[in-house]
Amino acid sequence: MQLILRQGRIVDPSQKLNTVADLGIEDGRVVEIAPKIGTKGKKEIDARGLLVLPGFIDMHVHLREPGREDAETIESGTNAGARGGFTGVACMPNTQPVNDSEAVTSFILERAREVSKIAVYPVGAITKGSQGKTLAEIGEMHRTGIVAISDDGHPVQDSQVMRRAMEYSKLFNLPVIDHCEDRDLSAGGVMNEGYYSTALGLRGINPAAEEVQVVRDLILAHYTGAHVHIAHISTKRSLEAVVRARRQKTSITCEATPHHLLLTDAEVTSYNTNTKMNPPLRSREDVDALVKGIASGDIDVIASDHAPHNINDKMLEFDRAPFGVVGLETSVSLIFDRFVRPGIISIERMVQLFSTNPARILRLERGTLAKGACADITVLDPELEHQIDSKRFLSRSRNTPFEGWKLRGGPTMTIVRGKVVWNL
Repeated sequence: MQLILRQGRIVDPSQKLNTVADLGIEDGRVVEIAPKIGTKGKKEIDARGLLVLPGFIDMHVHLREPGREDAETIESGTNAGARGGFTGVACMPNTQPVNDSEAVTSFILERAREVSKIAVYPVGAITKGSQGKTLAEIGEMHRTGIVAISDDGHPVQDSQVMRRAMEYSKLFNLPVIDHCEDRDLSAGGVMNEGYYSTALGLRGINPAAEEVQVVRDLILAHYTGAHVHIAHISTKRSLEAVVRARRQKTSITCEATPHHLLLTDAEVTSYNTNTKMNPPLRSREDVDALVKGIASGDIDVIASDHAPHNINDKMLEFDRAPFGVVGLETSVSLIFDRFVRPGIISIERMVQLFSTNPARILRLERGTLAKGACADITVLDPELEHQIDSKRFLSRSRNTPFEGWKLRGGPTMTIVRGKVVWNL
């Protein structure tokens, strides 16, 4: 065998597997899981005390290339992903130019083949230029290799256009990744509307700006039969609406981010622009509801919404600074330390949130360590003690709200198609 991981704890919900065993890899695929593999591997890794998991996929990432290589490139972003324990990332289309055509999709995939050690799954735009008016060339992008469609930070405001997009997505079996925001309701806002926005003198974004469009698109998904995935859900009422829609057999999934699970709008009192994101940090009531959602299964995925920005852009006044924070190198450690370690969620649930469910939603042949599966593997050390230090990031950007947090547990090795692409 080319590679054997010896005596790690293998956790794979797709096989209801949680056991200490050897895992053998040949030609980039899993060939055997057994208490003891007797044959000798060309390379062997002592995984005792480590967690051996199906490769994690971050299904909401901004790689910025083409167009804003000062903030991130496909190379730097995927290096950051590998270091963060991700074997694959789905990159959003808000590049410059927007990924709304076969040409841009091809560029992203070709560039990824040249410089990336992990898989890159492009997401195509719903509308041309993400302007919300005319549908993009979804069929051409699908043939080239997109895995979903989204206008992400420029959400489709025209309900008829969104309806047509959902109907069209069904032709290609593509999920619609939906940044829900009524731009009229959120216009001019820079943080969550509430006590802290009033106290700080900052213009607020009412939670209804998200909730109104969540409800609209759940209704459209019900009538069209399309699969809609709600990105970075942030309010209690949004999540309640998703749960209600599921009872009506609507094809709906949703994701939450580590920052919306761990931080509230109280963090903005520092005026630190690294606490400025869209959707904004919400109230304690909303955060508590999201935490319950990841534990109960109401939330399907944890994604970083990795949004790198040049340091000069983030050093502006809070009102003028761009929305967004990075997360590829911190998400896995944060969730393990703050949710798995205290028993809020199990390690099996963490694997579902980071691997099994993203693979299912994006229809990727990943998310399992079954025999014959692609050997994409995330290895975690549950006892690894470290401190978040943005100066050590492989990402080109440093805009994290978690600077200085001390964590226990995190990635120690990332394996893609049977090849070790990063190790501590």
